[in-house]
Amino acid sequence: MTTADVPPIVFVHGTRFSAGQWSSQLAALRDDFPVAAVDLPGHGVRSDEPWSLKAATDVIGAAVESLGTGPALVVGHSLGGYASLEFARRRPQQLRGLVLAGASASTRGAWTVPYRWAAGLVPHVSAQRLTRWNDRLLRRLYPPEVVAATIRSGYAFHTLPAAWDEVLGRFDAGAMRHVAAPVLILNGEKDTVFRAGELDFARAHPDARVELIPRARHLANFDAPDAFTDAVRRFAWQISARR
Repeated sequence: MTTADVPPIVFVHGTRFSAGQWSSQLAALRDDFPVAAVDLPGHGVRSDEPWSLKAATDVIGAAVESLGTGPALVVGHSLGGYASLEFARRRPQQLRGLVLAGASASTRGAWTVPYRWAAGLVPHVSAQRLTRWNDRLLRRLYPPEVVAATIRSGYAFHTLPAAWDEVLGRFDAGAMRHVAAPVLILNGEKDTVFRAGELDFARAHPDARVELIPRARHLANFDAPDAFTDAVRRFAWQISARR
């Protein structure tokens, strides 16, 4: 297999996080694949940039171009998964494969009400308090080598209301019709909310399959970093073999 056959991989983080979410995956995969992780608008080093899905797709597209080896496998988690679906619609020529992680639930319907309520509540709690809560939670649940980069990069609470406002009410399984590439729907077994529509999402695409990471929750790449990375690696080799 030549270098040209190997897909670059671009990782797209979830709500409030940053490129640091993917430190374990980047370290494990960089010897075999060109890899990059983005900060979406309003997050990480782009904290001052206004959020929009269009701007998010531009950021992902720029990362694909920066790797310089053709269309990419894009791995999106949660908010990043929905942004990756939008990327697939707007920039199909840059997409070689898509991993949707924790992003196979419809964002339409009554179940979104508590999320809209939470998004409205966030601006009324100080960023310092939210940061302390998040730091304590991550340190309690995960080893330092998994979450240190995320904690160090900080959190984009100020962007959460705008990001959720745009995503909620926008996506359902029909979005899969716009994905002109193979899809792996990769969910934590215990992520009952964000894997709720996984079968509908898979059925809506001619080349999609579901894989579950045992005992993992919504942050599956934190709960089981090796299993998550192995699933991405296997999928990358599979789409490589199709060339």
